[in-house]
Amino acid sequence: MKEDKKQPLLDIQGLSVRFDTDDGSFKAVDDVTFSIDRGESVGLVGESGCGKSVTALALTRLIPSPPGYIDAGRVFFNGEDLLGLKSQRLRRIRGAEISMIFQEPLSALSPLHRIGRQMVEGIRFHRNISKKEARAYARTWLSRVGIPDVAERMHAYPFQLSGGMQQRIMIAMALMLSPSLVIADEPTTALDVTTQAQIFSLIREMKQNDTSLLLITHDMGVVWEMCDRVAVMYASRIVETGSLNDIFFKPAHPYTIGLLGAIPRLSVQKAHLNSIPGQVPSPYGYPEGCHFQDRCTHVMDICRKNKPALCEIAGGHFAACFLHGDNISACNGKPHLPDQGQERNEAEI
Repeated sequence: MKEDKKQPLLDIQGLSVRFDTDDGSFKAVDDVTFSIDRGESVGLVGESGCGKSVTALALTRLIPSPPGYIDAGRVFFNGEDLLGLKSQRLRRIRGAEISMIFQEPLSALSPLHRIGRQMVEGIRFHRNISKKEARAYARTWLSRVGIPDVAERMHAYPFQLSGGMQQRIMIAMALMLSPSLVIADEPTTALDVTTQAQIFSLIREMKQNDTSLLLITHDMGVVWEMCDRVAVMYASRIVETGSLNDIFFKPAHPYTIGLLGAIPRLSVQKAHLNSIPGQVPSPYGYPEGCHFQDRCTHVMDICRKNKPALCEIAGGHFAACFLHGDNISACNGKPHLPDQGQERNEAEI
């Protein structure tokens, strides 16, 4: 398909995912909307269980069904709606045009097949080359991600390798076909800092060829180093999106301010780190209105009754909060919201 340079590479509109369990039904992803341009890196951040990984899996319809169901939304990739594609076309896109680095590599790699066979099979499914050429290509990529004794590792089963090696192999499989979009779900959790730097260097190198990145992480330092824009997720919903500078230096949503306030500062000596009071609500019983209401120090009556829309504050900066944007007209007055992000500088991130 011919690419349209004016439209985003990935455009997610109103994505909602629910799970039906023995304990009841709940929404893991609720009306999620954001986009990624060609060559752009977007960080998706938030607490564990907020729906980041489910969002990533839903993009290429990898949600196990049952118990998971995509209730609503559209996901456009290069102008094609991924949620409406036939399975045969979707298989051609997965791996070649969109690749994913899974959070748990051992569950993503087949325990019944050797590493070399799995890599060669993926290469030959998308590329018309011989088995010998595919094996040579696979060995090259294993070397690039820092795998020692490549020939030996090619003949190994996943369970014979350490968690760090499994993760590096998963990263090699995701990057080796030069996809247009890489979805990386906590890609360097099991890796030491030296290997992390090597992997991020590879991703930056691929970005020079207009490869886009959706990076799911808890590490705000990694977001600062790797991303152009950030989407902040809380309890199944996107609460704020903006450029790197918007999020780090001009955060608007109280949850984003709380996240940044919990980062240790080199210039401030404290016995205890700041924390966000309370706990994330159970997905089986999200409160009516804003999901952050019980932990927010600026909560108003309207927050307990209505869900705030994701409204634009400034160019490209959006927040789902009644303190900002068009949401302000829904309540009387605008309480003062201290801008805690302005005190931070680049050296502290």
